[in-house]
Amino acid sequence: MISKLVATVALCLGLAASPLGAQESYPRHPIRLVVPFPAGGPTDVFARQYAARMSVVLGQPMVVENKSGAAGAIGSTEVARATPDGYTLLFGTASTHGLYNLLSKNPKYDSLKDFAPVAIVGSAPAVVVVHPSGPADLAALVATVKANPGKLQYGSPGTGTFLHLAGEMFKTEAGRLDIPHIPYKGSAPAMNDLIGNQVGMVIDTLGTSLEQHRGGKARILAVASAKRSELAPDIPTVDEALGTKGFEAGLWNVVAAPKGTPAPELAVLAEATRRVMVEPEVQAQLRRIGIDPVIDSSPAKAVAFVERERARFGPVVQAAGVSID
Repeated sequence: MISKLVATVALCLGLAASPLGAQESYPRHPIRLVVPFPAGGPTDVFARQYAARMSVVLGQPMVVENKSGAAGAIGSTEVARATPDGYTLLFGTASTHGLYNLLSKNPKYDSLKDFAPVAIVGSAPAVVVVHPSGPADLAALVATVKANPGKLQYGSPGTGTFLHLAGEMFKTEAGRLDIPHIPYKGSAPAMNDLIGNQVGMVIDTLGTSLEQHRGGKARILAVASAKRSELAPDIPTVDEALGTKGFEAGLWNVVAAPKGTPAPELAVLAEATRRVMVEPEVQAQLRRIGIDPVIDSSPAKAVAFVERERARFGPVVQAAGVSID
């Protein structure tokens, strides 16, 4: 009896440690994960960390392929049109799946109709950043802008980017503030002008602006998340700073397959993703680069999340009157 019990326990432990793919008919060969942005950026770094752990869990390589261009639309369109067999996936973002169909007058794909989301895997919260000589806190910033409408300008990585629209949403939520937008070609030049005091405010992500904040070159006034970040617990949320409720703006990431991918394959990918995202080391790696990991997503939850984000930003895009065509 004891020997039989030991054998059963050993078998269970072996199954728990074995790759998920070893117990399934899928996957039988490598999976391609398309990143619709250039190599080396935050999305690419996250995708490669995810793919490395998924390769172990699935028992088959997950190979990252960068297909950049048109603000992520080129790579996203390629995946939307790929064979729905579970071997081509997209590492999408708020831009490709939350904003694209709101901003494009002639979209090449629909982020809900042409994709089968696997999971939301993380979100990098937006932050309000000013020059060190600027307002000491967010309430003071709002008061300054209201007393001097149109004088303060804010920079973003470009017109129609998520951070641009997060800035427009902030202006509305904070009391319809008059803060003209200055589009840059990326976050780095916007931050450089902020440090040089050429622009008064920048909307950035926590991970990419924290070094300047800690070095005294810039001051992060608030983070647009539901709770304070473990990476910078001294920085208040927008809700804390202004007394608003539910103000959140995060540059999120979604893993998605082409629409029509069989349910069993999606289930395997979703379970493998869950296993990866609950790993303490994975969570620690993401938090170190300013990304809040999502550990409880699923295909159904991911669809609902994308739907909510598109509905939430629809009025913002309409009010801003911007398009990417």
